[in-house]
Amino acid sequence: MFRLIHRLLIGRPLHNREMVHEKLPKWKALSIFSSDPLSSVGYGPEQIVIVLAVPGLLAYGYFPYVFAAIFAILVIVSISYAQVAKANPGGGGSYAVGMRNLGETPALLAAAALFADYLLTVSVSISSGTDALVSAFPALVPHAITIDLVVLFGLLMLVNLRGIRESSNVFVIPTYAFVFGIFTLIAVGVYQVFTQTAPIIHPQSIATQPLDWAMLFLVLRAFSSGCASVTGVEAVSNGVPAFRAPEARNAALTTYYMATILGIMFTGISFLIMHYHFLPLATETMLSQLASVVFNHNWFYYFIQLTTMLVLYLAANTSYNGLPPLLSILARDGYMPRYLGIRGERLGFSNGIVLLSIVAGLLIVIFNGSVESLINLYALGVYTAFTISQTGMIVHWRRERGPNWIWRAGINTIGALLTGTVVIVVSVAKFTHGAWMVLVFVPVMIYIFRSIKEHYRNMAEQLSLPHEYFAESFKRPKAENLVVVPIASPTRVVAETLRYAKSISNNVIALHVTTDPEEGKMIEEKWNSWNPGIRLVTVYSPYRLVIQPVLNFISELEMQRFNYEYITIVIPEFETKKWWHRLLHGQTGWVLRTLLILRENVVVVTVPYHLKK
Repeated sequence: MFRLIHRLLIGRPLHNREMVHEKLPKWKALSIFSSDPLSSVGYGPEQIVIVLAVPGLLAYGYFPYVFAAIFAILVIVSISYAQVAKANPGGGGSYAVGMRNLGETPALLAAAALFADYLLTVSVSISSGTDALVSAFPALVPHAITIDLVVLFGLLMLVNLRGIRESSNVFVIPTYAFVFGIFTLIAVGVYQVFTQTAPIIHPQSIATQPLDWAMLFLVLRAFSSGCASVTGVEAVSNGVPAFRAPEARNAALTTYYMATILGIMFTGISFLIMHYHFLPLATETMLSQLASVVFNHNWFYYFIQLTTMLVLYLAANTSYNGLPPLLSILARDGYMPRYLGIRGERLGFSNGIVLLSIVAGLLIVIFNGSVESLINLYALGVYTAFTISQTGMIVHWRRERGPNWIWRAGINTIGALLTGTVVIVVSVAKFTHGAWMVLVFVPVMIYIFRSIKEHYRNMAEQLSLPHEYFAESFKRPKAENLVVVPIASPTRVVAETLRYAKSISNNVIALHVTTDPEEGKMIEEKWNSWNPGIRLVTVYSPYRLVIQPVLNFISELEMQRFNYEYITIVIPEFETKKWWHRLLHGQTGWVLRTLLILRENVVVVTVPYHLKK
């Protein structure tokens, strides 16, 4: 039954040779890799206004300057990551660039920063999508967190577990529908602006207060919030192997397409927000206000809200196509658990997908699905990775010195300076609003990366097999093996287990722990009448414990060991026919095995006996 449900939800296993069919053309890749940056127009410009529209301050007029700075960053970062895609066709983005050109510490810093960014991308995107939904249907407000989690686990995780090709098939229509809706909104809105008598820019949208230190700090906070609009641009460079050949060229072109579409949408939405001088509302997003004004709350307004909701939900898919491949590269290099580098049945990195879903779900619950709270943590991680990537590419071009290398290195130098400035600004402006969490999280993750690497290094050192090992090992006399079989009472399961125990050693002890002396005597009489030719040792447990007396007995054997080299515990265990039957029985055997296997000088074996009914 479980396997049937698994097949219905996840699909049939894919053969390794089907990997080529999982590769994506540019138009499909654009839909799954760009949903995060494209969807940012649903909340990015609004986050700028939320900070600038402070009561009593004429800060709204600084919106164009904040917009211009973010737009410049978009251009520089897009050009840079197109270069990253070409220079690192194996994927890995900032981490790969850092490891190849800057060394271990900068690379791990980039990896930790991207880890934080991708987790927050999922949380912010899903929460923003639910905000768009409840803006159109306010009755759903009390159920926002539930909606978030259902979308996260019931849609995004399951679809991505089915493989990258199927996820692109699901997400391509909503993404392009959103782009069509926003382009239509901008076109109609701009047409209305230039055909009406109202000023092109609302006077209050350009009114400013002198730029003193307090105002500068406010503007920098608005800038750091709006920088979230550029996050996700790096996702393509992390997933280059997902593209059809030529992978690097197609990934670079997709980056340019993404940046162009994002630039048009970001510019158009920002212009219309300034024209209408929208202010933030607690129950309605700014994009909803704009669509309501432009389309007078007709059917296209609901189309905008629906597609915005969908693409914001699907924006989280950028993380699902960026983080699991990054984790697989980290696992390959020994900085993450190796199982994160294994492809699942559908040729995707299933373990990474599940890990991402669980942690993102925890963030949504902890922050109560608040976009404003989550977005304060958002930009710092990705801009740290941006800066490392740009700096690494400078080293790359200087070392390679190919055609136009000075021009390319110049672009990356400007980019490194800009994104590095953003890191400083966000760290200072948003420190008390949550950025400190990322500043703590990143060093902790670097420590974890190094600890995992050290563990694998130590393990490899201890497990290495010298050539002379076997020769020396087999020169020794044959090792004696003492076998202990814990039993409850003589049964067919015990009989089969003892038969196996006799096959590996002539020195076998049956161990029975009794909590009642009379019952213990009955077991001994039954054992003697059965006469299996194996000594029975009975241990009385007046405190009704079963597992601890067994552990104590084994400890005594370890201390007394003189004529045997191995102690093997053979545990009899029956396997029920139906899974739920297991719930009707104790787990003593499983607990005993778990505790004994931690001992250095003890071998633990389980002999299963499968019940037929």
